[in-house]
Amino acid sequence: MKEFALIFRLKDIAGFQPSPEQMQERMNWLAGIASQNRLVDKGNTLLPFAGSAKTVESDNIVTDGPYTEIKEFISGYIVVKADTINEAVEMAKGNPIFKIGGSIEVREVLKRD
Repeated sequence: MKEFALIFRLKDIAGFQPSPEQMQERMNWLAGIASQNRLVDKGNTLLPFAGSAKTVESDNIVTDGPYTEIKEFISGYIVVKADTINEAVEMAKGNPIFKIGGSIEVREVLKRD
Protein backbone atom coordinates (compact mmCIF):
# COMPACT_ATOMS: atom_id res chain seq x y z
CA MET A 1 0.00 0.00 0.00
CA LYS A 2 1.02 3.58 -0.60
CA GLU A 3 0.71 6.50 1.81
CA PHE A 4 -1.26 9.65 1.05
CA ALA A 5 -1.44 12.96 2.88
CA LEU A 6 -4.91 14.45 3.26
CA ILE A 7 -4.39 18.18 3.75
CA PHE A 8 -7.38 20.03 5.18
CA ARG A 9 -8.03 23.60 4.05
CA LEU A 10 -10.51 26.21 5.25
CA LYS A 11 -11.30 29.52 3.57
CA ASP A 12 -11.37 31.48 6.81
CA ILE A 13 -10.39 30.46 10.32
CA ALA A 14 -10.87 33.86 11.91
CA GLY A 15 -13.15 33.22 14.85
CA PHE A 16 -13.79 29.62 13.76
CA GLN A 17 -14.62 27.42 16.73
CA PRO A 18 -15.96 23.97 15.85
CA SER A 19 -18.98 22.83 17.81
CA PRO A 20 -18.81 19.67 19.92
CA GLU A 21 -21.02 18.00 17.31
CA GLN A 22 -18.61 18.96 14.50
CA MET A 23 -15.67 17.67 16.51
CA GLN A 24 -17.47 14.39 17.21
CA GLU A 25 -18.35 13.96 13.54
CA ARG A 26 -14.70 14.46 12.59
CA MET A 27 -13.56 12.02 15.28
CA ASN A 28 -16.06 9.42 14.03
CA TRP A 29 -14.71 9.82 10.48
CA LEU A 30 -11.14 9.45 11.75
CA ALA A 31 -12.06 6.42 13.88
CA GLY A 32 -13.55 4.75 10.79
CA ILE A 33 -10.24 5.07 8.96
CA ALA A 34 -8.29 3.90 12.02
CA SER A 35 -10.57 0.87 12.44
CA GLN A 36 -9.58 -0.24 8.92
CA ASN A 37 -5.90 0.04 9.93
CA ARG A 38 -5.37 2.72 7.29
CA LEU A 39 -4.40 5.64 9.54
CA VAL A 40 -0.63 6.18 9.43
CA ASP A 41 -0.34 9.58 11.14
CA LYS A 42 -3.00 11.77 12.75
CA GLY A 43 -0.90 14.83 12.14
CA ASN A 44 -1.89 18.05 13.81
CA THR A 45 -5.55 18.85 14.06
CA LEU A 46 -4.87 22.55 13.59
CA LEU A 47 -1.99 24.34 11.92
CA PRO A 48 -2.97 27.99 12.22
CA PHE A 49 -0.84 29.54 9.49
CA ALA A 50 -1.59 33.15 8.79
CA GLY A 51 -0.40 35.64 6.22
CA SER A 52 1.90 34.97 3.33
CA ALA A 53 4.57 32.31 3.08
CA LYS A 54 8.26 32.42 2.21
CA THR A 55 10.30 29.81 0.38
CA VAL A 56 14.00 29.40 1.10
CA GLU A 57 15.91 27.97 -1.86
CA SER A 58 19.52 27.00 -2.45
CA ASP A 59 22.08 29.77 -2.06
CA ASN A 60 19.77 31.25 0.62
CA ILE A 61 17.48 32.82 -1.96
CA VAL A 62 14.19 33.75 -0.29
CA THR A 63 11.05 34.26 -2.35
CA ASP A 64 7.42 34.91 -1.58
CA GLY A 65 5.17 31.92 -1.80
CA PRO A 66 4.67 29.41 -2.94
CA TYR A 67 1.01 30.27 -2.46
CA THR A 68 0.73 34.00 -1.93
CA GLU A 69 -2.52 34.17 -3.92
CA ILE A 70 -4.31 31.43 -2.00
CA LYS A 71 -6.88 32.73 0.46
CA GLU A 72 -7.17 29.45 2.34
CA PHE A 73 -5.59 28.18 5.52
CA ILE A 74 -4.17 24.73 6.11
CA SER A 75 -6.11 23.55 9.13
CA GLY A 76 -4.51 20.14 9.54
CA TYR A 77 -3.55 16.89 7.88
CA ILE A 78 -3.48 13.13 8.28
CA VAL A 79 -1.60 10.39 6.45
CA VAL A 80 -3.54 7.32 5.31
CA LYS A 81 -2.72 4.04 3.58
CA ALA A 82 -4.43 3.22 0.29
CA ASP A 83 -3.68 1.27 -2.87
CA THR A 84 -4.35 4.24 -5.19
CA ILE A 85 -4.90 7.97 -5.01
CA ASN A 86 -8.54 7.39 -6.03
CA GLU A 87 -9.00 5.16 -2.98
CA ALA A 88 -7.53 7.90 -0.77
CA VAL A 89 -9.89 10.42 -2.41
CA GLU A 90 -12.84 8.17 -1.53
CA MET A 91 -11.71 8.19 2.12
CA ALA A 92 -11.46 11.99 2.01
CA LYS A 93 -15.00 12.35 0.66
CA GLY A 94 -16.45 11.24 3.99
CA ASN A 95 -14.85 14.07 5.97
CA PRO A 96 -17.30 16.62 7.44
CA ILE A 97 -15.05 19.58 6.49
CA PHE A 98 -17.11 19.98 3.31
CA LYS A 99 -20.14 20.98 5.41
CA ILE A 100 -18.31 24.12 6.53
CA GLY A 101 -16.91 25.07 3.11
CA GLY A 102 -13.53 23.38 3.46
CA SER A 103 -11.58 21.26 1.01
CA ILE A 104 -9.08 18.42 1.13
CA GLU A 105 -5.96 18.12 -0.99
CA VAL A 106 -4.77 14.53 -1.49
CA ARG A 107 -1.10 13.90 -2.26
CA GLU A 108 0.95 10.74 -2.43
CA VAL A 109 3.74 10.68 0.13
CA LEU A 110 7.16 10.12 -1.41
CA LYS A 111 8.75 6.99 0.00
CA ARG A 112 12.52 6.70 -0.04
CA ASP A 113 13.94 3.21 -0.15
